[in-house]
Amino acid sequence: MSKDQQDREPTLPKRGVRRWWAIWRRPSARFSLGGLLVIGVAVGIVLWGGFHTVVEATNTETFCVSCHEMGDNVYPEYKMTGHYANRTGVRATCSDCHVPDSWGAKIMRKIVASRELWHTAMGSIDTPEKFEAKRLELAQRVWDTMERTDSRECRNCHDFGYMDYMDQSDRALRRHQQAEAQGETCIDCHKGIAHRLPDMTGLDPSQAPGGLEADG
Repeated sequence: MSKDQQDREPTLPKRGVRRWWAIWRRPSARFSLGGLLVIGVAVGIVLWGGFHTVVEATNTETFCVSCHEMGDNVYPEYKMTGHYANRTGVRATCSDCHVPDSWGAKIMRKIVASRELWHTAMGSIDTPEKFEAKRLELAQRVWDTMERTDSRECRNCHDFGYMDYMDQSDRALRRHQQAEAQGETCIDCHKGIAHRLPDMTGLDPSQAPGGLEADG
């Protein structure tokens, strides 16, 4: 290695640092790269905050019953159940039962739910008669989802491990212990808890609700 090369060797790292620093500070039209990055981060935070706010707003009970299909049909039924009003004052709202807590699953649920806008526009269930005609189909769709997810949303509040069996009725104690032992899930029995059951005439008996009653 020549003397000139040896003299230049120590300056290479410094040149590299200066080069990247120059790129960082180099103006692009009006702003440096660093300024553009800061602006990008700020805009990203605002957009993310706005998106999160919208998602959470769609989880409110007020939003869920704002369309008359829900407000005129299932909401009055829900108000008559222990999930709406009970001796403990703990209410399970629409999103508690129908929207997952985890972010990924929640977004997927929102995407799936967006098809409701299409049916609202088409008037698929815009009268009580149309709603009743589809009640079994709509209910079965929810039951299938809960079966597939092991009643994930139910377990936000209810869990076999937290139950005080000695404080339950003999029937509830027996059925809950049996369900836990056999790996059953909440929706296997609790199909008519928050909404009126559809007409089950002609339904496969294996799909009919086994039905413990909610005691509030």
